[in-house]
Amino acid sequence: MIRNTTRIQKLCWIIFIIYIIGLSYFTFFAEALGRGPDGAAAAVRGFNLIPFTEIRRFWVYREVLGMRAFLLNVIGNVLAFVPCGFLLPAISRRCRKWAGVLMVGALISFLIECTQLIFNVGSFDVDDMLLNTLGVAVGFYINRMIQKKRVRKKMRNRGRSVVIRKIDADRPDQES
Repeated sequence: MIRNTTRIQKLCWIIFIIYIIGLSYFTFFAEALGRGPDGAAAAVRGFNLIPFTEIRRFWVYREVLGMRAFLLNVIGNVLAFVPCGFLLPAISRRCRKWAGVLMVGALISFLIECTQLIFNVGSFDVDDMLLNTLGVAVGFYINRMIQKKRVRKKMRNRGRSVVIRKIDADRPDQES
C-alpha cells in the first residue's frame, strides 16, 4: 500500500487514518451531536435529495433552532472535510489535481451519508454532501497555496545560492 514514499507521505497517511477514525466517531457515535441509541439523530429517519433544502431550513429557522445548530450543520460540515482535501494530495498521486480530490472527497461523503441512512444514525442529506465537498475544495486550495509558497521559497533560495557561487567564482583568490 505505501511503497516508495517519503517520511512526510507516511506521516500524512497516519494523520489521514487518524482523521478518518475521528470523522467516523463524530459522524456515527458522538453523543454530544445527538448520535447514539437514544440521541436526537436516531429519531430522524429519511433523506433529502433536493439541494439547498436543509441549508435554507437551518438559515430560515436559525432563531428557533439556534445559531449553534446552524453553525454546526453548515460550517461544521465544511470544516469537517477540510483536512481530507488538504491531505489527499499528499497521500495519493491520483489526487494531485482538483478533479481527483473532489471525486474522492465526494465519494467519502457519499459513503458516510449512505452509512447514516442504512444504520439509522442521522439521515441521507444531499446538502451535507455539497457542504462536505466544499470543505474538500477549501482544503485542496489551502494545500495548493502552501505548495506554491514552498516552491517560490525554494526557487528564491536557489537563486541566492547561484548568485553567491557566481560572486565567489568571480573573486580573485586573495592570499595574505
